[in-house]
Amino acid sequence: MIVLAIDTAGTGCFAAVYDSGTDTVLASVGADIGRGHAEQLMGFIDEALAAGGKVLADVDRIAVTVGPGSFTGIRVGVAAARGFALALSVPAVGVTTLAAVAEAAREANPGRAILATIDAKRDELYCQSFEADGTPRSEALMLDIAEAQKLFADFDGLICGTATKHLTDQPPENTAQTDLTDIRLVARLGAAADPSLGKPSPLYLRGPDVKSQAGFAVARA
Repeated sequence: MIVLAIDTAGTGCFAAVYDSGTDTVLASVGADIGRGHAEQLMGFIDEALAAGGKVLADVDRIAVTVGPGSFTGIRVGVAAARGFALALSVPAVGVTTLAAVAEAAREANPGRAILATIDAKRDELYCQSFEADGTPRSEALMLDIAEAQKLFADFDGLICGTATKHLTDQPPENTAQTDLTDIRLVARLGAAADPSLGKPSPLYLRGPDVKSQAGFAVARA
């Protein structure tokens, strides 16, 4: 299966072409652009397809990061994924940025439960815990620092991500301390996701409509 993976959930804008049959990223293109995802995404997708020796008609699935992250960036990526899926008559699946952070940690630390964290600013954290096999233990949450410290005080696995420093004094252990999402892992998780869970929807954890955001697919390996 050929997967076109898209990430615009943070400051980065990336596209990758992935062959799930060989677990190979055929090409990955993008940059940490800060802003301007809508203007640059299509160019990166074209470059990734060309570099991977593929055309849009070869794509069997679209994978896209659905958040948490940048409100504007997420909307750009999800809209593009849905548009490609409709035009190509292929499934589109959502991958949370927290799942991607956890997958990076699982690669580096196999056999351990993972608490993925992202600094949400304003003294708040995005958090989600996962079993050692990648199965989510909890829903994705946004908590203030004190709430997160209390809730995960006895967490029995590895804490990783950009908000790690707020929850533990353990060493980083090369566990995704960067703000950039690994597009390679988005592609792999997207290939393993269940497309029957529905179209990808933005995962917004801040704002009045938080409780209505239930239609996203948490991909897992």
